[in-house]
Amino acid sequence: ATDFGMPMGPIELMDTIGLDICVASAKSMGQAGFPSVNNLVQAGKLGKKSGAGFYTWHAGKPSKPKISSAERFPDDITDRLIMRLVNEAATCLREGVVADADLVDAGMIFGTGFAPFRGGPMTYAAEQQKANIKERLDNLAVRYGDRFVPDPAWS
Repeated sequence: ATDFGMPMGPIELMDTIGLDICVASAKSMGQAGFPSVNNLVQAGKLGKKSGAGFYTWHAGKPSKPKISSAERFPDDITDRLIMRLVNEAATCLREGVVADADLVDAGMIFGTGFAPFRGGPMTYAAEQQKANIKERLDNLAVRYGDRFVPDPAWS
């Protein structure tokens, strides 16, 4: 996420927001959440505000494990994160949840910290070209399942 330009990765973001807030948010949407997050909350590890969550926090900063240069992330890790956001943004636009692409972009930049220099998910998608987005989502869906099935907006 940070290599893409996000201010922090999703795990640090959850810890910053508060794991209890993440659990409550999932429940409000009818989701069970993730067992690992639920277990941390039950143990009183709420993230930054309690000093521990996925990370241990000192002076407002997370202690993160060092990643050696020999460790590699999968080549498609950025697409696995970003294409989900881009696809859901397109769904919101197609379903009329948001009035136009500029509002989608603004909401994602100011609301979630989407990499501002990329202009938001819809601007990013336009720069990547519609066909390329659909092809990338199709490839991810084959490898990782239905959560990457392209929204009809990409057709």
